[in-house]
Amino acid sequence: MVNLKKYTGVLNLFVILLTLFFIVSCGKQNYYVSKIEGKRIPITEKENQVIGSNARNEQTEQIENYIKPYREHINKDLDSVLAYCPTTLDKSNGKWQTTIGNLMADVTLKQGQLVFQAREKKNIDLCLLNNGGIRSVLPKGNVTSRTAYEIMPFENSLVVIALKGEQIFELVDYFIAAKKPHPLSGITFTISKDNTAKNILVQEKPVENDIVYYVATNDYLANGGDSMNFFKKGVQKFDLDYKLRNVLIDYFKEVDTIPMINDVRVSVE
Repeated sequence: MVNLKKYTGVLNLFVILLTLFFIVSCGKQNYYVSKIEGKRIPITEKENQVIGSNARNEQTEQIENYIKPYREHINKDLDSVLAYCPTTLDKSNGKWQTTIGNLMADVTLKQGQLVFQAREKKNIDLCLLNNGGIRSVLPKGNVTSRTAYEIMPFENSLVVIALKGEQIFELVDYFIAAKKPHPLSGITFTISKDNTAKNILVQEKPVENDIVYYVATNDYLANGGDSMNFFKKGVQKFDLDYKLRNVLIDYFKEVDTIPMINDVRVSVE
């Protein structure tokens, strides 16, 4: 008969090691990413080789059928005629002001006034926009919502900033230094021979340092965009939650024919 007593210690040690092995193997494992691999599959003829031309054509047809009614609905809205423009308005024709700039500033002031008056019971005194924000001409012919999207493709909103008279002087100095026909409305002035401004009028009245003027602009400029830092000195800010693109569209819906606005806002000695 085999004497097991002398193997008892070995067996106990074996059981302990086996138990430890199972405990370790059943414990929580920590995994780490050592490498990431990827492959771009372009929608080209190579894609046909992956899914087959018949399958691809079927998928394309399904996608087209799905988006077709949405596309037709959007195109119908965008291409509906709202007004007529008798001549092309272009921001490149004019050193200190342009016909499209005059229109943009006048329309922004007019449409913004309706909202501002209703909400705040106050009047907008003037408007300043940036020439670079106008991204297209207003072409001769039918005017549609698509026209407004081409002119104003950005999501800029209409903002009114309350500025004291001293900031209005800064605004005019900026305008002269920039040498760009930024759209203006509600303000006129003359650039003298020494390149300074005189006869500055807001709503046909001389500017006074301590009077608060309400200036319509877009949210980008209101935050100091295009280095218009005078806007950041405003004593109050009103976000009208009104996209400039929608300002244009609403105006187009109200008029039959787009006017050519040539009145002089910035004169030079």
